[in-house]
Order: sequence, then structure tokens, then C-alpha cells
Amino acid sequence: MTVIRLPLDASDPHQRRRLERLYGALFSVRRALRRQAEARCRAYAAAHRERRARGPQAVRQRLGLSRSAFERAAYAHLDRSRHLADHVTKALVMHTADAVWEATARHLFPDRTGHRAGSPRRGSWWTFQTIPGRARSHTTPHKWETFRLVGTLAGHVGHYPSPALAAVVLDAGRLRPGESVLAQPGHLRAPAVPRSGSWWDHRGALALVFPGGSASRGDALILPVRLPSGVSSWAHTAHHLEDPELWHKVDLVRRRDPGAPGGWRYEAHLLVLQPPYWSPATVRRRGDAALLDRRAGVDLNVSHVVVVSVDRALTGVRATTIVADHRPGVMRAALRARRRARALDRSRRASNAAQYRLSRAQERRASRRERAGLSVVQASLPRGPRVSDASSIPRQAFRHDSLSRRYQEVRGRGAVAGAAQARTGRDRARRLGAEVVATHGASLIVEETDCRPWARRWGRGVGALGPGRLRAAIRAEAWAVSQLGSATGVLGASTRTTALSQHRLCGRRVAKRLSERTHHCPGCGLEGDRDRVAALLAAFVTLSDPADPGTARVDYSEARRALACLEGLQAALTESSAAPPGRRPRRRDGRAQAGARRRRAARRTAGPAPQTTPDERPTAGDRAAGDHAGAFAVRAGPDPGPLFGQDLWSYA
Repeated sequence: MTVIRLPLDASDPHQRRRLERLYGALFSVRRALRRQAEARCRAYAAAHRERRARGPQAVRQRLGLSRSAFERAAYAHLDRSRHLADHVTKALVMHTADAVWEATARHLFPDRTGHRAGSPRRGSWWTFQTIPGRARSHTTPHKWETFRLVGTLAGHVGHYPSPALAAVVLDAGRLRPGESVLAQPGHLRAPAVPRSGSWWDHRGALALVFPGGSASRGDALILPVRLPSGVSSWAHTAHHLEDPELWHKVDLVRRRDPGAPGGWRYEAHLLVLQPPYWSPATVRRRGDAALLDRRAGVDLNVSHVVVVSVDRALTGVRATTIVADHRPGVMRAALRARRRARALDRSRRASNAAQYRLSRAQERRASRRERAGLSVVQASLPRGPRVSDASSIPRQAFRHDSLSRRYQEVRGRGAVAGAAQARTGRDRARRLGAEVVATHGASLIVEETDCRPWARRWGRGVGALGPGRLRAAIRAEAWAVSQLGSATGVLGASTRTTALSQHRLCGRRVAKRLSERTHHCPGCGLEGDRDRVAALLAAFVTLSDPADPGTARVDYSEARRALACLEGLQAALTESSAAPPGRRPRRRDGRAQAGARRRRAARRTAGPAPQTTPDERPTAGDRAAGDHAGAFAVRAGPDPGPLFGQDLWSYA
């Protein structure tokens, strides 16, 4: 199964108002259900004596903590609030109740790791984005109860034909690069109802249709679909939309966009009963990667990722270092985020001046005017702290503040920028993961580390590379390649049982400080980068149970044989692929930025920090020198310059 996103055109004011009322009605139902779920979870937590006496299941049954109980509560809200029947159906209310129950079940029942989610909250209007639909029936003809996608791909192309094409073309192989398949106007018009009165007879342009509630007195909600018209994405579009019999379910999703009419951009997420589309280039790349008989080790770090692989015959070694530079992209995005935060704070203070005190400078100015006998000037923008009680609790909750249109617009821009940055990071991670698997094969061993302490330690500096996201991309690509051959995919190895950074290739264990970035063995004479040596050792890790990282052990006999057989090993482990130091940041007037500010930014984002994974235990020398988690040290080793270099991946 595959889910594709189809942009919807909500430029028609009448259809957009109906859409907003639909979201408003379902949000009121969801808020009421979440309020009930929150109260029932508190009652369940307080009834500990009854749980011991009668059992947890009996208490949950009495309190109504079940899927059927939430569905009955949703039906009761629909029956009591008769205006809801004008906008929503019973199926939409039922699926909303199921979504609330799933969030409540994650709080009541632990997962496989023993963790439970937090208590359900009521949520905000701005976080309510998805309206789940009901799947169509493939046994009963003409049965699609909630949102339905009508029309055909051929009808859409025929309705919006490209003037550059002489005929309707659905096969992407017949198109030349740069051609446009469709010629869709800026504002799409909703298709008319067929003469038969049934949307099942519609064979024209694609559109999303929702008939409305059971007591709806208006027309059906009709939103035209806008398809990508470029030839580069047409093969993907035609693969999923060519056969309407495979369309299974449609969910309605909205996203913040200040540039769109109404401030929201709407999409239809279509679930298609068909495997995903892979381009011919991707199929060839994965087929070639499946033929690689190599084993690789991955050393994951905050600032860079090192991958080293050897072939089965121990005749060649390949090394890859992925380094991210946070200054060009992440720092500019952080600067824009800080400016938006200041603009939001000024707007909130101006709209709620009575909830803030004056700053010290404003109080001194008011005192001077009072002593001089001048009239008191009421500050329109108080810059002091929030008006609070003795316990430092604001007298008025922030959710009760009045917010201006400008505030909503700036906040929407921040949401759009954050989504775009996350999408860019995911695309980059997928691209790098594909390149790593294509070079080193799909049999990889990665250190099983937790990335959450890195985020607490380095803050937004972790986002420059996204090690967890990159590891997930490599794992997904390796799994796809392993389905074509005998590769093992990505397996995790515990650092406690392997201690890769504390061992040498010959098997000797020598404790190294975290600041020692160069590996040197006087016994075998091997010298190289610490992370590359650790990645090479990871390539020789064996697991008695692939599902348990704690069973990982290093096969040092095979590693010693590789030390004697591999040619060019020394060069592969010592060659530096770090980027040169970046240019000194400039101010708006063109002058160089002050050094003190640069040092503060480096300490806050941990730019040149040489810290390794938190799973490595510091030695006695580290504790004596203060070089431990939380300290700031200067990088030592063969790779001078900042760890956050340019966005690159290089092969040796």
C-alpha cells in the first residue's frame, strides 16, 4: 500500500467556508472527547485500590475506557448537538473517536519497551490537521461513505491538456525532458455534477467530494485536485492514479500557509492498494548494490558519520565521511526563527498590554516625567515581565490572550519554514543513505546509540547533520536492497560489549581520552582517525542474535587477518575528508562579526566540540582534565578545523 498527497484547490470562498465549518465541527467533537478521556484517565489513576480488588479491566469498563465507549460518547455528542449533523457524518465522528482512543490506549498500556505515552490533552485548534476518512467497500459497488475521489487520470489530462502536446499522453516514457503534461490555471473550477446525478458516472477532472452531514441542506463539498504537471513526477502520478479501482481511502489534511486563501493549504492523502513507485534509476542502483559482497561498519557521531567497508576477500577498503556544516543553513534558519520569536513577543505584548509590567527603563522614564510635572505617557509596548502572583504564575493564561492577524500570519510563516526545513533534512538524509548503501552494500553494523542525549547536550547543533535521521535513512535503504539479495541490512551493536573506540585492530584494548582523536598502535603500527578505526572494527562485529544488540562481539581474528591482507588500509584510515574552515561570518554592513559573539555561538551550538558518543565512558584522565560530557574542549587529531564542515560526502 502507498499513500500519496494530492493538493486541493480551496480558492472558491463558498467551498472554503464549508470546509472550515467541517473542521470546526469535528474539532468540537474531538475536544469534547479528549476532555472526557483526560478526566477518565485521572479517575483510573486514582482508583488504585479498586484496581487491586477488582482488576484493571473491570475499572476500565466502569469508567468507559474502551473503543466502543468512546464511539458511543461521540454518537451522543452528535445527537445532542443537532447543528453538527449539518456538517459531519456518523462515520467521521466514529473515526474521530477511534483516534482519541488510540492516544488514550498509548497512555494506558505500555509498548514493547515498557514506555507509556503521556495523558491525553485537549489539543489546540492549530494542531488539528487530519480528518480521517472511511475506506471504500471493494465488495459492495458504489459504496464510499465519507470522502471520495472522483474522476479519472485520463479525464483530468483531457480537461487540462497541454498546448505543447498534440495528444493526451499518459506514458512518461513518451515525454521529453522539460515538457509539461498539464496546463492547469491558477484557480481550478469545481466540476459539475453529472447529468445522471451520481458522481460514479463522472469521468472528467479529478476532485474530492464530500456529500455533507445527514441533515445537510446545502450542496456537496467539491474540491478540485491539482496534479503536478512536470514530466519528472508524471511517472509517479500515473503509477498511482491510473487505475481507480485501487483507490482505497482518503484522509483530509490541512497545513498552515499564510500565502494560501484562508491561511491553510489543504491536501487529500490517498491510500492506494499498490506498491510504491520506484524510478528506473533507483531500481538499477539498488540492483547494483545488492550484488556488492561487502560488509561495512558505521560510526555515528554528532558532527559527522563515518562508514568503512571491506569486501569478503579482504582485498579492498572503502571509507566515507559525511560532515555537515551548520553555519550556512542552520544558523540562518535559527536567526530567522529568533526574529520571528521577537516579532511574536512584540505583537502579543502590544495586544495584551495590561498583562505585562513596565521595564526598568520605562519605569525610570515615567518617574522622571512625574518629577518634572509632565503627563504620564501610557506605554503601548510594555517590555517588563508578565503580571504574576506571588508564585510566579501569570494571572491570565496565555491561551486567553487576544492575538492580532499579524501574530497569526507570523506564526504561520514559522510553521511553514519549520516544515520546509524538516522536509529538506529528510530529502538530504535519503539521498546520502542511498549513496552510502550504493557504495558499501547493504550489510552494515551501526553502533546502537541513543540520540536524545545529544540533543540535550548540543541543542540545535545536532540538526546540522541529523544523525538519527541519517541512520534511519540508511536503515530503510539497506532494507530495500536486502530484499533483492542476501544482505543482512542494518544491525545494531551495543557499545558496552564491543567498545569499538577503545580497541585496536589487532585486538589490544587501550583506554583513550575523549579528546584523543588519533588512533596509534605501537604493536601493529597502524595509525588512523579514531572514528574510522572504530567503523572498520564495526565491520567485523558478529551477533549471535541479530535482534539483540547486546550479543555483538568483535571478531578480532578476522580483523587481524584484514590488517595483514588489506593494501591501502593506512591511507584509508588517515586521509582527512573534513571541509576547510568556513568564512568568518559577516554583519549586514559587511564588517566582520565580533569574536566574542562567535565564541558564545560556538559554545551554545557546540560547533567545534570534539565530543564523541555519550555511550563512551570517560577515563580517569578525562575526569582529571575535565574533558567529559558537558565540557568544551579543542579538537585534537589529524583533521584540523571545525567538525562542522561543508555539506559533503567523499570517498577514499
